[in-house]
Amino acid sequence: MAGTLLALLALLGGSQVLKAEYFSPWSGEQQMYKLDIGWPKTPEHFTGQTFCVAVDSLHGLVYVGQRGDNVPKVLVFSEEGYFLHSWNDTVEMPHGIFVWNTAIGSSVWITDVGTGKYGHTVKQYSPLGKLMQVLGTPGNAGSSLIPLQFDQPADIFVEETGEVYVVDGDGGMNNRLLKLSDDYKEIWLTGTNGSGIGQFKIPHSVTVDACGRVWVADRDNKRIQVFEKVTGEWLGSWSGCFSEDGPSSVRFTADYKYLIVAQLNINRLAILAAPPVGSIGDCVMVHSVQLADETKPHLVDVDMRSGAVYVAEIGAQQVQKYVPLS
Repeated sequence: MAGTLLALLALLGGSQVLKAEYFSPWSGEQQMYKLDIGWPKTPEHFTGQTFCVAVDSLHGLVYVGQRGDNVPKVLVFSEEGYFLHSWNDTVEMPHGIFVWNTAIGSSVWITDVGTGKYGHTVKQYSPLGKLMQVLGTPGNAGSSLIPLQFDQPADIFVEETGEVYVVDGDGGMNNRLLKLSDDYKEIWLTGTNGSGIGQFKIPHSVTVDACGRVWVADRDNKRIQVFEKVTGEWLGSWSGCFSEDGPSSVRFTADYKYLIVAQLNINRLAILAAPPVGSIGDCVMVHSVQLADETKPHLVDVDMRSGAVYVAEIGAQQVQKYVPLS
């Protein structure tokens, strides 16, 4: 019966990769998520490689960053899956994307790893794509803090206070985690190239939990590292879940009980138990979602209101939505 259903989904999906299998270390454990096969309503709008996705939970919007020649770089969908509009201005090669909501409005932050005149930057846009702020030196890779420079910045997380966390970079000269104030001045900086404590090899994704801890997907070191958000102090690391493949993306579920981690090379989403305050320990994988071969999940985001998980897949060239079952 399950095989018949998967075959039917494959036929219905056309070029979309829909197959997903669920695994749990405990027999009889209930599935946590199911694939929403109706999202988006018009997948033909995915015309490039979909590298990143961000959810505006407050307004029910989903932003997708894609790459390619002569394609819109940012697509905007409703949470129900309807395509709304797209924009392209000053976006070269989007890598990471984040929606920041405040009392006075919303904005979209994008890390751009392009090598042209807009690249090596972290940029803030209005929801309709108007450029509002540029961090970094457009078109120039570097490691300087004054003036601020990036080299292929990978991901960004912005707190409600406006404080900014950037992991820099995606294979460039820098392997660092940078915290900026709400007026974009350096608060602290940590990380160099290497495998020691606090060092990185492609810090690829960053998020902050409700307990004041910063989580970084240290992809090529096959671990997640954790830092104290006020001081930047190293708190611990997780490597036990990543012997097969390093973490590509890290985001918390809406209740902060779990981390959703994408593993690009083995086409898997790992669902890890979040540790209590005062303890990091090692990772405990409570579930996983095995995606189809060559799906290549790159970055994920979570709707902090509904709990839905969106996965940007550079192999399948699509974004898929998984909804919680409870």
